[in-house]
Amino acid sequence: MAQKSTVFKATLQVNDVDRGYYAGHALTLARHPSETDERMMVRVLAFALHAHEDLAFGRGLSTDDEPDLWRRDATGAILEWIDVGQPDVKLLRRAAGRAASVTVYCYGRAADPWWAQSRSELARIDHLAVIRVDDASVAALAGLVERTMQLHCTILEGEVTLGSEAAAVNVALARLRG
Repeated sequence: MAQKSTVFKATLQVNDVDRGYYAGHALTLARHPSETDERMMVRVLAFALHAHEDLAFGRGLSTDDEPDLWRRDATGAILEWIDVGQPDVKLLRRAAGRAASVTVYCYGRAADPWWAQSRSELARIDHLAVIRVDDASVAALAGLVERTMQLHCTILEGEVTLGSEAAAVNVALARLRG
C-alpha cells in the first residue's frame, strides 16, 4: 500500500522590508513520502522570499507539469514559476515558455554538480534565476520542522532570517544566475 503524504501546518509571518511586503500566511504543506524535511523547508523559504497573496504550492513531487510554487493572475497566466532542487533543463525551458519569470532554489550536495553540468544550457533560458541555498542553512532550517509551526521571516537589505520561537536561521543565498 502506498504511503500517504504527511500534512504540516505553518503560520508564516513575512516582513520583507526590501519589497515593502508585510503579511501573515496560513500554509498547509503536504510532504510527499519521498520528500525530506530539508526540501520542505526550502519550499517554505521560497514561499517567504516570493510571498504574495496569490502565491500557491503546486501539487508536489509527483506532478511534472507544475512547479513547487507558482503565482498566476486572474486570467490564469503564470507570473512566477518556482522550483526547488535540481530540475531538468527541459522542464525549465517549458516553464520559461509558460511563465513570465522562473526561479530555481537549488541546494544539497547534488546542487553543485547539477549547476556545473547545466550551466551553459540554463544560460540560454530567458527570465531564469538560479539561487543556491547554503547547505548549513538548509540543515538548520530542517531543525525548525514541527507538525504545526509558527514561523517568521525577515528580509532586510538582502539578508534573510527564517525562524520560530525556538530558533532563528540566517539563510545564506548565492545568486548563480539572473
